[in-house]
Amino acid sequence: MTGSHPSEQPGWGHEAPRAGSPLLTDLYELNMVASYLRRGMVAPATFSLFVRRLPPRRGFLVAAGLADCLAYLQELRFDDAELRHLARLGFDDDALDAFSRLRFTGQVRAVPEGRLVFAEEPLLEVTAPLPEAQLVETYLLNQVSFQTALASKAARCVLAAEGRIELVEFGFRRTHGVEAGMAAARAACMVGFAGTSNVEAARRYGLTAMGTMAHSYVEVFSEQAAAFSAFACDLPGRTTFLVDTYDTMGGVADAIAVIKERGLERAAGVRLDSGDLLALAARARALLDQAGLPEVRIFASGGLDEEDVAAMVSSGAPIDAAGIGTRLGVSADAPYLDTAYKVVEYDGRPVAKLSTAKTSYPGAKQVFRGEQLHDHLGLATEPAPAGTRPLLEEVMRGGQRTGPAHGPAELLAAARCRFEADLAALPAAARRLVDPLAPAPALTPALRHLTDTVHAELAARHPATPNGPG
Repeated sequence: MTGSHPSEQPGWGHEAPRAGSPLLTDLYELNMVASYLRRGMVAPATFSLFVRRLPPRRGFLVAAGLADCLAYLQELRFDDAELRHLARLGFDDDALDAFSRLRFTGQVRAVPEGRLVFAEEPLLEVTAPLPEAQLVETYLLNQVSFQTALASKAARCVLAAEGRIELVEFGFRRTHGVEAGMAAARAACMVGFAGTSNVEAARRYGLTAMGTMAHSYVEVFSEQAAAFSAFACDLPGRTTFLVDTYDTMGGVADAIAVIKERGLERAAGVRLDSGDLLALAARARALLDQAGLPEVRIFASGGLDEEDVAAMVSSGAPIDAAGIGTRLGVSADAPYLDTAYKVVEYDGRPVAKLSTAKTSYPGAKQVFRGEQLHDHLGLATEPAPAGTRPLLEEVMRGGQRTGPAHGPAELLAAARCRFEADLAALPAAARRLVDPLAPAPALTPALRHLTDTVHAELAARHPATPNGPG
């Protein structure tokens, strides 16, 4: 290993990327940007970020990730170390000089976080000099795709709970990285979770940090009752006892004794983390009630998702709260979205794709929202149809965020209000956990006409080759 850099040696880990680093992209973006700059192709371009198709089990999506996108765009710039790295990749001095001056100077219009969106509707549109708008594709797709998937998964859990079970985000230890853990906590609380086990996320976003104990805590004491007694003594304000380390009902009995001994009748809970949670909750509730402890809550956890929560509610299980972890933190049943970031206009000329199953609508667009989330997809320049309001708002102009400055907690609270309003208006068929029917936006006549015209012109210029490759 002589002569190797410390970061290349086993065990050193990875250096965190710099905020606003343009290297947080795919190489082909930099290839294209260098070519655009060399050729003076810097006229305004509009790119649209949207989801082509919803996953099979989704009747809607929850827009998320915008806050991180705007922070990135505002900080975008190459530093000297990054330029030296690009030189080693083969970019010449002209390209490096152009990169050194590049900043994001454009406009962003976006769906505010927390709003419900559907297939083909742009979550955001970027209008900027072509190199700038192209360069940011990878980062914007990364943030919007992942965070929207998480928020949408969490929203299904909230629907399943029907307001009867308090939900807590528990996924940090199983998410795919620390940033993912932060995003999962934020997304879950955006759509109605009561809190998170992630202490840093709670601090950053003004959330409630919630947690109990692990089996290891019980195991290191000689007796389970001694573990419970010590925990109650040391943490009287957070006394939820994990009762299934050995025998679950024996754990409930030990918890009852400590609760009564410490006078925690109104401040304690028991947690079930394995086994038949519905049956065990019923038995635990019976023991607690017989002991005169009707206010002691039952908390469930252990690989849960929206289907498990729905079963708790439909069965009437006496479960007061549930921790939702792994399956939420990775959006297990729909871990990716079919998102795209496509140029729709360049230098005043509407453009589109004709690729099989991937055709796109030309022109800068707007979503016009009507009653019960009946949407129209139209052109950004056309007036809103009667009874509708534009959904995309300008959130950045000249490379700077617009509107009043808000902290992370305020942004999250506003997003939660938007989510609750949209969810209340969502049609019942789209709310279903099984076989949901997602609303589809109607095209305005103006967008349909532009699409037909542009597609026809493109087809005439690029006729299909008979018997050519597919």
